[in-house]
Order: sequence, then C-alpha cells, then structure tokens
Amino acid sequence: MNVVTADLTRRFGRTVAVAGVTLDAGPGVVGLLGPNGAGKTSLLRVLATVIPPSSGRIRLLGQDPGSYRQRRQIRRRLGYVPQNLGFYPGFTVVEFVEYFALLKEVPPAVVHRAVASAVERVDLGDKAKAKLRTLSGGMLRRVGIAQAIVNEPELLLLDEPTAGLDPEQRVAFRALLRDLGQRATVIVSTHLVEDVGAACGRVSLMDKGRIVFQGTPDELTARGEGTAAAGDAPLERGYSAVLAAARS
Repeated sequence: MNVVTADLTRRFGRTVAVAGVTLDAGPGVVGLLGPNGAGKTSLLRVLATVIPPSSGRIRLLGQDPGSYRQRRQIRRRLGYVPQNLGFYPGFTVVEFVEYFALLKEVPPAVVHRAVASAVERVDLGDKAKAKLRTLSGGMLRRVGIAQAIVNEPELLLLDEPTAGLDPEQRVAFRALLRDLGQRATVIVSTHLVEDVGAACGRVSLMDKGRIVFQGTPDELTARGEGTAAAGDAPLERGYSAVLAAARS
C-alpha cells in the first residue's frame, strides 16, 4: 500500500479536523467525498506532508514522513494540488512547471522533456509560453495539475482539482485520472459526486473528520437504494443516505 494511516488525528487548537482516520490505498484512483468542513483538505495536507498529524500512525510510499530524510524522499515521489494554488504571475506556464520539477529534484537531463510532457497532458501546449497572469481560472487549475504530475508521482493528491474546469475539460481530466491511476495512487478530494463515479475505483466518504464509508462507487450507490435520500442520481442518493445514517 502506498498510503497507510491508523487512527490519524489532526487538531487545530480545540478543533479536531481529522478524527481517527484509518485509510489504506494502493494503486488506483480513490475519491475522497464529503461536505464542506468534513476534514478532506486537512487530511490531504497531512498526506502531502504539508502539516504533521497530531497523533496516529502514517506511512507514505513505505516511508515515515516524521523523519526529515524519509520525508524528503516522499516529496520527490509525490504530487499535490492544493485547493488554492499560489503562483508567480510573471512566470510562464513552462517556467512555473519547471520550477516545481527542480524543487522535486527531477534529474536535470530529463527536466525539459518532463515539463513538456506534463504541459501537453493537461492540454496547455498552446499556452506554454503564456504568462500565468493572463490565464483563466480553469487554465491555472490545469497548470497546477501539470506541476503535480511533472515528476511522474507514485502518490498524487488532488484537492478539488476540477474547480473552474468547464464540462469538456472535466471529461478530459477524468480520462487523465484513469490513466494516472494505472501506475500511481491517486486521491481526489471533491464534492462533485459525478466525478467520483466516472473516474474512481474506490470511494472514501468523510463527515466531521471521520471516514464513514469506504468501498466502490457501486457499493455507495447501493446504500441509497430503497431510501428517500436526496439526490438526482443513484450515486448522489447513496452519498446522502450514508451521511444521514452517520449522523443519526
């Protein structure tokens, strides 16, 4: 397994954002669903080694992120798109992605090829030399995805990656996710249930800092059958049914 956590907790003062999460994830695409405030972003930030856990056990790619040496090794093999991606507006698309390639210690001999490939995979080849300040929100989101995949990560963490993408771009992004999931562990945090149904082989549903469901999209759909749960699609009704049961 590329991600193993046991009773993982993250507190911010008196607020418990992640409350005893136990999660295993191997190669493939995992959808991390949940309402706003469920703890999805905090969990991804811990998995991305941005913040440490308050307690519990965590192993990423077989390494202990609590060790500086091992954390550095993890970051070389990790890709992460935060919910709010900071950027240098004067950088071009290629310069920005190349900057992250260097941070991730991609070998200099392959940086140029790796950057070109990442930019093309998010369909920004025609904008490669454009300044970031000239791009739309959806394009900036795709630049963020490009920097996350430039090192061919074994663990890819995406926080609301389809925000700002139009329907055509979302369909292309789902195809990219499925392709990446053949070789890597991909965890996608989203509130868009349809993206999970189209691209994810597994689903973890969070509420109030806890994992309240783990299984396949079909298994989540089945939870809504024969209920009066809210939703316009079977998967949405399963999502609503699980949340209602967890809160009762």
